[in-house]
Amino acid sequence: MNTGTGRKTGDRIPIYNARTGNVDQVTPVIRTDAEWQALLTPEQYQVARKQGTEYAFTGRFHNWKEHGIYACVCCGTDLFLSDTKFDSGTGWPSFYAPVSGLNVLTRTDTSLGMPRIEVLCARCGAHLGHLFDDGPPPSGKRYCMNSAAIDFVKTP
Repeated sequence: MNTGTGRKTGDRIPIYNARTGNVDQVTPVIRTDAEWQALLTPEQYQVARKQGTEYAFTGRFHNWKEHGIYACVCCGTDLFLSDTKFDSGTGWPSFYAPVSGLNVLTRTDTSLGMPRIEVLCARCGAHLGHLFDDGPPPSGKRYCMNSAAIDFVKTP
């Protein structure tokens, strides 16, 4: 069985832990479709496991101002820091960089008849959102994420 990222049970992958500052060798999180459905809300399942999206300006985190870490709703992998969040005006939480390139994967998505870059959790393959080249400095990138695919951990 694999995560949808080409990784198999027993593989170990490096994931950056933003809480400790360490790179940990972890196993990918692999579950059946039925297991994901049992663990997630219907909206989380539709977005994170079926590549859906939430409506603009409706997600919990699009206007969130707390200080902390945004993590994958499926496996808890740290994805983005609040310090990299910005108001893109699009209605989705947007970040100019992930906590580490180890924690996210990208791939081409042509599901709407045009090429976009899909962003996935590197540990479990959850669909998080899309990456665009219209973000602020220093990266010029906009990681446009779905609130339904992420969770929030408050930090001091």
